[in-house]
Amino acid sequence: MEIALVLFVVAVIFVVRSIKVVPQQHAWVVERLGKYHATLSPGLNFLVPFVDRVAYRHSLKEIPLDVPSQVCITRDNTQLQVDGILYFQVTDPMRASYGSSNYIVAVTQLAQTSLRSVIGKLELDKTFEERDIINAQVVQAIDEAALNWGVKVLRYEIKDLTPPEAILRAMQSQITAEREKRALIAASEGRRQEQINIATGEREAFIARSEGEKQAEINKAQGEAAAILAVAEATAGAIRQVADAIRQPGGDQAVQLKVAERAVDAFRTLANESQTTLIVPSHLGEVSGLIASAMRLVEAGKPPAAAASLVK
Repeated sequence: MEIALVLFVVAVIFVVRSIKVVPQQHAWVVERLGKYHATLSPGLNFLVPFVDRVAYRHSLKEIPLDVPSQVCITRDNTQLQVDGILYFQVTDPMRASYGSSNYIVAVTQLAQTSLRSVIGKLELDKTFEERDIINAQVVQAIDEAALNWGVKVLRYEIKDLTPPEAILRAMQSQITAEREKRALIAASEGRRQEQINIATGEREAFIARSEGEKQAEINKAQGEAAAILAVAEATAGAIRQVADAIRQPGGDQAVQLKVAERAVDAFRTLANESQTTLIVPSHLGEVSGLIASAMRLVEAGKPPAAAASLVK
């Protein structure tokens, strides 16, 4: 009975030591008689009891590692408190087991030294503006060395950059002055634009008024020209009608009568308006002679207006 119990216990120990179940996203390093033998993949695995043993267990997931805060000195000799976080992943379990005694400490220390080196090449203002460049350079520096440790550095992020209190006050004063400067520039630009708009409006209004006055003068001149042309055309038409009437039978007698009437009207008007002595012809023969002269002008082809001028 005791022998059976012992055999049962030995069998259970053999089964426990020979069967290993590895979880997903994990890798176990197996040593056989103290020497690296294999890396167990996720799932069911079998080992030789008392010969093989699981020496290291690694997680293949992405691991966030908080890098301790440290003081870095910039290129312009300013102290800067820097705090960051590092993301890495075990890609080679064998190297992660035998490449370094503690790859987490090694990665952390290398991240700190690389960060101090990168910050030391930049001025204070650039450290706030070029965080992406700093992160990329730190990752590049760590990744080259971490290959021998079976670790892949994925990214590094700066969580906080804290300059000294004196520098913070100076930066705040600089920011305030810069904002006041921008406000003054904006106000002056507004006043300048206002003056430009006013001048532009006055110029356009003056041009519009001058264009209106010019168009008014043109319209007035065109109206006067049209009126003169209409009067001239009406006068010419009247003269043509008179000339045509004279050529009709009895036209000469009508002209003589009209001239005589004009002569009589002229003498009457002169007698009414004159304040001094009025000189009249001594006999009516002179009046008939005046009418005869007018008729000769008409017969010679001159306009009746010329004949009428003789009466006046």
